Amino acid sequence: MFDKLEVLENRYDEINLKLSDPAVISNQDEYRKLMKEHSELGDIVSKYREYKKISNDIDETKELLGDSSDKDFKEMAEAELKELYGCFDSVKQELKILLLPKDPNDDRSVIVEIRGGAGGEEAALFAGVLFRAYSMYAERRRWKTEILDSNATELGGFKEVVFSIEAKGAYSRLKFESGVHRVQRVPSTESSGRIHTSTITVAVLPEVDEVDVEINASDLDIDTYRASGAGGQHINKTDSAIRITHRPSGIVVTCQDQRSQHKNKDKAMKILRSKLYDIAQMQQHSEVAQARKSQVGTGDRSERIRTYNYPQGRVTDHRIGLTLYKLEEVLNGDFDEIFDSLITSDHAGRLGSGSDEED
Repeated sequence: MFDKLEVLENRYDEINLKLSDPAVISNQDEYRKLMKEHSELGDIVSKYREYKKISNDIDETKELLGDSSDKDFKEMAEAELKELYGCFDSVKQELKILLLPKDPNDDRSVIVEIRGGAGGEEAALFAGVLFRAYSMYAERRRWKTEILDSNATELGGFKEVVFSIEAKGAYSRLKFESGVHRVQRVPSTESSGRIHTSTITVAVLPEVDEVDVEINASDLDIDTYRASGAGGQHINKTDSAIRITHRPSGIVVTCQDQRSQHKNKDKAMKILRSKLYDIAQMQQHSEVAQARKSQVGTGDRSERIRTYNYPQGRVTDHRIGLTLYKLEEVLNGDFDEIFDSLITSDHAGRLGSGSDEED
């Protein structure tokens, strides 16, 4: 591990010198490339230098302890040494995490699909609740949210809602949300007060550019139709809604949220690109599944990942055994404790599976 860190530190210093070179500054492509690499190495090098300083402080404190016969001084130095060892272990663990292979999609924006599953209208209503919760989470971070397609119900829920969250790093926070979410509550229409269990499915896809996925126009069937709202009534007099079928994969995407047919087509293509990219990624991941398993749950979108229990005010994430009694806060967008715990669990699992290099 430390040989690699020395190489990275030397490379960081080399880039620093190059960034002050007028010839590099005048070459904007080269300059941007070096700035990106400089930024990627910055946290690792900074943490490594912190590690080396603490290691040096430990050696110096040990030396002082050996040379001194003063009792009070020794007690003070031993207390300082204990604190330094605590920092040393913490920084070493942080370094290992920083050296883990980075998910290449972590910096991307996301497309999120929420679909009502078992439970009919109650599932559709909770799909609306979860859409609102994710939207509020995005709003807290000043991330832009946009509905790409939706199928609303008369009671205000969604049979399906597809939306994007535009922000660098959105995927790194939301990628563990894919799976089956279960809700346990008494429906407003239930007169006897019985608790019903419903499920919805969530899929989180990294948003990709045209250059990331090549789509042959001859592989597409594009149909137009009149957009409809809750209950099936038509909400537009023109055929502005778009349905795109990708024949090779069988994927069908629709978009009817805009009055402009052109805008709906652009949004439908955005969804299609992300779906095709996701399929390619999942195939790639399955090929290396034996070498590196998914560390948080199975990654299977049919896996039940979380339960929202209204009578108990409880949220339980089944993959990591996390239970929080703050249902209202979570459904108002306070997901950070859950997301942080999932990311920490993923790091721990990957470190434990031997992804990091030996000391």
